[in-house]
Amino acid sequence: MAAPWLHSIWISFYDWDGIGPSTWVGLENYVTVLTEPLLQRALLNGLGFIFFYTVLPVGLGLIIAAVIAARQRRGAGILRTILFLPQILPLVAVGVIWRYLYGTDGPINQVLTGAGLGDLTRAWLGDFEWAYFAVGFVGTWVTTGLCTMLLLAGMQKIDPSLYEAARIDRAGAVRQFFHVTLPGLRPEIVIAVTVTIISALASFDVVYVTTGGGPGRTTTVPGVLIYQLVFTSNRVGVACALATVLSALILAIVAVVGRLGKERS
Repeated sequence: MAAPWLHSIWISFYDWDGIGPSTWVGLENYVTVLTEPLLQRALLNGLGFIFFYTVLPVGLGLIIAAVIAARQRRGAGILRTILFLPQILPLVAVGVIWRYLYGTDGPINQVLTGAGLGDLTRAWLGDFEWAYFAVGFVGTWVTTGLCTMLLLAGMQKIDPSLYEAARIDRAGAVRQFFHVTLPGLRPEIVIAVTVTIISALASFDVVYVTTGGGPGRTTTVPGVLIYQLVFTSNRVGVACALATVLSALILAIVAVVGRLGKERS
């Protein structure tokens, strides 16, 4: 892993089309990454995906895991399997499925039409206003199950005596959640946030299959743009510079999350 990554960093200092001779340009490619509007937008789109891949899934995962843990009934195992199912599906297959669901004549528009909400139907993946949200929701669907399973496993490790002590102190369900459950889930939350942030910033498969970065550039993320710069525009040096910036951004965010997640002494 280290060798190709370091090689990519080395290439980022050259102007190279991937075939012919290369020319040393120093930090010029990095200046391009930070100043060219298209590359800036791709980075911002990737950062925006953190809301769909991390914030929503972790929030939903906390709620769903709390409900499952509080009411262990028959069929809970089937529910956990259904929730985790998106994680075992290839992301290319996920993209194909959701492209069909979002189609002009797809199930989503058919349901809206059948419910008398025909005015809300649209070409979701071709709409300049809604395409980004539509693709982001796919990310939420994929990662919510993983977050739920991680948080549920963490809840099952919390000592029941802590809840008993909280009830003796007349703490209701909400106070128990914030003062017992959340502190006990700190390690699992850090893992969930770390994994999903990496998924958000490094996303490629779903976006490429569903929209290819369109319409226009509304859903272009760094992973898709890196691919296009190399194989379409022959700007290998700029692509490697963007990949390096993306790697540094991921490492920085993950380091901050890990530091914030450390338990206080």
